[in-house]
Amino acid sequence: MQRSYDPLLTHTTRHLLLAIACLTFAFLYLPIIVLALFSLSDSSLLAFPIESFGLTWYRELFADDDLWRSVSNSLIVAGSVVPLTLLLGVPLAFGMDRLRFPGKAWLEYGVLLPLVVPGIVTGLALLLLLKQFEVQLSLVTVAIGHSVWCLPIVVTQVYARLRRFDRSIEEASLDLGASPVVTFCRVTLPNLKSALIGSALLVFVLSFDEVPVTFFLTGSENTLPMHIWSMLREGVTPVINAIATLTIALSILILALGLRFLSRD
Repeated sequence: MQRSYDPLLTHTTRHLLLAIACLTFAFLYLPIIVLALFSLSDSSLLAFPIESFGLTWYRELFADDDLWRSVSNSLIVAGSVVPLTLLLGVPLAFGMDRLRFPGKAWLEYGVLLPLVVPGIVTGLALLLLLKQFEVQLSLVTVAIGHSVWCLPIVVTQVYARLRRFDRSIEEASLDLGASPVVTFCRVTLPNLKSALIGSALLVFVLSFDEVPVTFFLTGSENTLPMHIWSMLREGVTPVINAIATLTIALSILILALGLRFLSRD
């Protein structure tokens, strides 16, 4: 017996799902829009209606030397984390794809642990480990912590691309007389380009915005998220709104580029 469907119920359900989706997006993104609007207000009071708009707080932001020092530190850390995670993650992904060894399945699960474990736990564990070796906290320790936390991103993206890679292309290159090094550089690596660039961009933006791991591993030099955290102790000001707006805009841009590259495979 064929089941009959109620067109009215289907129409109502569709509108209900659309309303839920709109409410969800409003819940997620409306605070960001309000944040951006307050950053453009000339008033120091965070209240509606906004009487006049301007770039007062952005001018004050660009005149803050401590802020720019923290931005520089964040760029140094993120710029160090990207090559470090690539140097460690790419060989690990190749080993997981090309080699057969006992415990390989456990290694595949273990690689994901830094993403599953809360950042506070990861930061605290790394802090205790570094204290055992009497390592002084600095931007170096922050970069190490971020590398541990972001390494699974590179490994999983490169590993997924290698699983879809046609090995016969490499075999053809070797049969035509190319050495393994030439084959890797001119055949394998170009096919991994989108995964490498995409994961590198994701790692950069995640490292640039990271707070929990940084909180435990930072020394006397603040990164941008920690600088914002210290400013919040004195209350929310329009300057913080301006910083957050620029940071969110930069993060969205880099994430969009990263996802664009990753979607090419």
